[in-house]
Amino acid sequence: MEPFFRSLLAGALALGATVANANDTGPLVTTEWLESNLQNPEVRLIEVSVNPGVYERGHIPGATNVVWHTDLVDPVRRDIASKEQLEGLLRNAGVNQDSTVILYGDTNNWFAAWGAWVLDVYGVENVALLDGGRKLWEAEGRPLATSPAALAAGNIALKEANTDLRALLPDVVAAVDAGDHVIVDIRSPDEFSGKVIAPEGFKETAIRAGHVSGAVNVPWGKAVQEDGRFRSPEELKALYAEAGVDGSKPVITYCRIGERSSHTWYALKKILGYDVRNYDGSWTEYGNAVGVPVTNLAGTVWTGQ
Repeated sequence: MEPFFRSLLAGALALGATVANANDTGPLVTTEWLESNLQNPEVRLIEVSVNPGVYERGHIPGATNVVWHTDLVDPVRRDIASKEQLEGLLRNAGVNQDSTVILYGDTNNWFAAWGAWVLDVYGVENVALLDGGRKLWEAEGRPLATSPAALAAGNIALKEANTDLRALLPDVVAAVDAGDHVIVDIRSPDEFSGKVIAPEGFKETAIRAGHVSGAVNVPWGKAVQEDGRFRSPEELKALYAEAGVDGSKPVITYCRIGERSSHTWYALKKILGYDVRNYDGSWTEYGNAVGVPVTNLAGTVWTGQ
């Protein structure tokens, strides 16, 4: 066989292997894998960034933009997007029933992880995060595009929301009373202790400071490396086991508004395989609720200012 045709055949076989294995990515894909699969028809790429204009200034080629503030939440109720809303969004993004959906975004994939959690609630399979998100993709100088992707409408059909995958306020209070869950607060130590109610510059806040009584504190940032990628499964397992999170009890994660806790939910459920629910109401709901148990180590009192 001539060298040219041998090379052509090898390339075709390699592409076939890539396409055939698109649904076997696991919970994370590398930047190398994604760049080699940008033309893969089975892959649908969705950016979920929170900072305005990030997608428009440059995004991974082929990615569709999803706005966390409006697309993944109910615009009227404080709730996740409805089945109909999300199904329409995904179809417009070209997602088919057998697509592999890769999510990525800014701020260390916080909001991309939120997107993955919402997709999980509605039973979407074959979902992965780009390990390292925008931060790593840009740091490595990989290609960016400024034109929105033009994709044919997809045919995905969502299942009904699985409420067992989501923790609501009564679930958290019941878990505190029963002591049958591990509740993981992934906020900073100052937020956990009650020294501050919210990080500097953030408007979403609560009346009370502190944490859910009985919760353990494992800040989300401990789960990632310097370049934004998750630590290895072995390192993650040791990190959480040190705080008493070893998979022997169901887990509830929370933060301030649910996005950072989605990142930890992803590490614990998708990478380590633990039984985990995300409490998206988080501290802005819990810290404003009446009659719920709060531990305030710093003794901070809200002054109304």
